[in-house]
Amino acid sequence: MVVERINFLKDEINKHNYLYYVQDNPSIDDYTYDMLFAELKRLEEEHPELKTPDSPTQRVGASSSTFAQYRHKYRLYSLDNTYNEEELAKWYERAQKDLPAGAAPALDCELKIDGLAMALTYEHGVFVRGVTRGDGVFGEDITNNLKTVKTIPLKLFEDINIEVRGEIYMPKSSFLKFNEELERKGEKKFANPRNAAAGSVRQLDSKVTAQRDLAFFAYSVIFENSEKAPDNQYDALMYLKKIGFNVNPHIRKCTNIKEAIAYCNEWENKRQELDYATDGVVIKINEFGYQSTLGYTARAPKWATAFKFPPEEAQTRLIKIEQSLGKTGAVTPIAILEPVFFAGSTVSRASLYNYDEVKRLDVRVGDSVIIKKAAEIIPKVIKYVDDGHHYEREITMPPVYCPDCGEPLHSKPNEVGLYCLNPNCKAQELAKLIFFVSANGMDMTGIGENVVEALYNKQLIKDIPDIFKLTQKDLMQLDNVREKSAQKMLDAIQSVKNNPLSKLITALSIRNVGKETAEILALKYGSMNNLMKASSVELAGIANIGVIISDSVCEFFKDNKNREMIKELKKLGINMVQNTTAVSDVFQGKTFVLTGTLKNMPREKAESIIKSHGGKATSSVSSKTSYVVVGENPGSKLEKAQKFGVIILTEDEFMSMLNNAN
Repeated sequence: MVVERINFLKDEINKHNYLYYVQDNPSIDDYTYDMLFAELKRLEEEHPELKTPDSPTQRVGASSSTFAQYRHKYRLYSLDNTYNEEELAKWYERAQKDLPAGAAPALDCELKIDGLAMALTYEHGVFVRGVTRGDGVFGEDITNNLKTVKTIPLKLFEDINIEVRGEIYMPKSSFLKFNEELERKGEKKFANPRNAAAGSVRQLDSKVTAQRDLAFFAYSVIFENSEKAPDNQYDALMYLKKIGFNVNPHIRKCTNIKEAIAYCNEWENKRQELDYATDGVVIKINEFGYQSTLGYTARAPKWATAFKFPPEEAQTRLIKIEQSLGKTGAVTPIAILEPVFFAGSTVSRASLYNYDEVKRLDVRVGDSVIIKKAAEIIPKVIKYVDDGHHYEREITMPPVYCPDCGEPLHSKPNEVGLYCLNPNCKAQELAKLIFFVSANGMDMTGIGENVVEALYNKQLIKDIPDIFKLTQKDLMQLDNVREKSAQKMLDAIQSVKNNPLSKLITALSIRNVGKETAEILALKYGSMNNLMKASSVELAGIANIGVIISDSVCEFFKDNKNREMIKELKKLGINMVQNTTAVSDVFQGKTFVLTGTLKNMPREKAESIIKSHGGKATSSVSSKTSYVVVGENPGSKLEKAQKFGVIILTEDEFMSMLNNAN
């Protein structure tokens, strides 16, 4: 019978998928597997009414125009972090105090995979829904894409209703191959495996996702029928493995906190041997009964914590030192390195900051050097490794001339940097244009660095006002830009004309003037005209401005070329005033810090709303901070807030506060 043969083939293929991807112990060769798969596919094509969602042939899925939002049946919480042995021990002590006297709970230790959290729903053992974590309450339904991930079983070995949580990731080896392929095609490479996984799993066409080598580790399960549920985390993971899931093989049950600390120390170094990125260890109270007793805070379980590994370091070789010319004319030395994979990405460039730092480090071309990621983002050289050849190398001297225009470089009083002062330096012109359109500048969505560079090279733009003079015909001179996309670019350019004055001030690349300083100046003077008239003494007297910034601002506006540019931008309809009218004063005297990704609005918009209600939005946490608003994937600011005892708000609580303010 065809039905019986199809069912046999499905079960047989699912079994071999499990043996290959989960057990790493295949029992048949690739050819035999392919023959089974081909037969199943042929029978389903001949009898389409017998094709079911749990069939192995359904891993390719279909296209979609968007992802539907889905409310999680069970909320996904975040994790609080610990960063050293002392903090981890204190977390365990706090947990013990909230448990019955004498309780010494065992701990389940799991490597913290640097991927994307997912919630998978199975009904009667069949995969029916896969949803992204989102904000923990709402996520996106990406079921078709997740069906393409071979370590996610489409049908379990038991008829059961469960929700399984886990992490989607891209193996390091697959990431390197993927980036090599993108480079061959001339496409932009991904920065790290996590970004590559995120870009892959959210493809609107799941056939594209199927081509990416993604994998899945399951780390927790919720049973619809509690009678079948194990009573502890370790046994639950072993059960998941038994019914078909890929569970990380390095899970360890520890009897006490000392053993858990030893596990963390062990994997801090051993993680380099793994084919996936991990940035810490998740430690959970093993017994579910104890977990229930401990419960949750507003954002995280009290029965679990993440031990974060310190920023990684790696050794490589310094091939050469290049000069990077920025938008203010500053020349920065950049270390060009032998590529090395660490902290989740392949690094071939690192900052040396300035030539005083090069001299202090005494690094020379050809040296072995140690690099690390500052704040886990920006690679920097921290020292050289003396391999016996260091002092034979040529000493690195600061450049004398601009690497782009060849003009002599200059130093400035009380500054360690070197500057090109040529107002016609093409590298500076281009850098200023790129920053002007960027998210940190005027935020012209859809007009990126490559577009600006192409426009500049074709001599369609030379200075900032030229951007607002572009026509559809101009934009269509760019490669692969047609009428529709050209119009979208024009719309993006027009949309920023009414940006607040503070955005414009930031985008002009005034030396030493960043976002917060620009906001101070815009609110103080109210218009570009008033700011241009301000004296250096007056500016220096403003809180948080000082002499260095005031001199930079005055120097910028004394330049006739800059004054003419402002005049032309005004004629082109660019807003030159700041709306200083507050909606209310309900946040008067309150200081907010936002961390993580907000789902309801960009952080800049949230900060603007806070200010419109009389509050202050800053980037750093202190004991004087009133509230820290926590979005998805918060950074170290959350830890500082906890340290200072600052009130922590979830995004929903923050939105409720805003609604009440209105």
